[in-house]
Amino acid sequence: MPIIKLDAIDSTNDYLKKLVKEKWLENYTAVMALEQTNGKGQMGAEWVAESGKNLTISVLVKDVPLDMISIYDFNVAVALAAIGLLSMNGIVNVTVKWPNDIMAENKKVGGILIENTIKADGSFTAVVGFGLNLNQTDFEHLPQANSLTNITHKTYDLEEMANGFIKSLKLHLVLFPERTEEAWMRYNDLLFKRDKPAAFELPNGSRFMGIIKGVTKEGKLEVLLGDDSFAYYELKEVKLLY
Repeated sequence: MPIIKLDAIDSTNDYLKKLVKEKWLENYTAVMALEQTNGKGQMGAEWVAESGKNLTISVLVKDVPLDMISIYDFNVAVALAAIGLLSMNGIVNVTVKWPNDIMAENKKVGGILIENTIKADGSFTAVVGFGLNLNQTDFEHLPQANSLTNITHKTYDLEEMANGFIKSLKLHLVLFPERTEEAWMRYNDLLFKRDKPAAFELPNGSRFMGIIKGVTKEGKLEVLLGDDSFAYYELKEVKLLY
């Protein structure tokens, strides 16, 4: 599993996507950087991390057959891989804040950004970006964020965690077609604020209360509303508030 190590880059996802266009790369080639100056999150949000203290990695996953694993199946497998990495490192109270924030002790410790390219042969290639707060301790201006070191009081080796994530990702993708239903059940069980009243915001700024019941196989968030009806939201149609 080749890992390209950089001191600083604007975005590991962008760097890896550019590299894919320039030359042949081995499956699961990864790019990691000590500092990311223009990191991206879901819906264009900026990912900010203190230099040299956190894991910033992008992994190439090539030629995934759509007849074995759908686009959102893939998202679920990646989220479970991230959670598996945290579990292996003693972090137990971990959840997924839909769509792809990784939470520990009810605060954000990581985020996933997956960028897919659909191919003519019925497969897709993905660049899986993963940011994980490891050794950063100061989150003064990010009250909803936390790090593994703040939870466990341990110091983490960035390269060791990078290799751990790649191994976890490979394992979950290999096993997913045989354990699809089990994986979906686990993913839904791990949803942040599932079955609890939560506040949501629509693109127009209006807010409402609802209860998360799960995520559909198409990746839509299922929310129980106050009138006992169900609403289903796409990625950019609603924002779950803390």
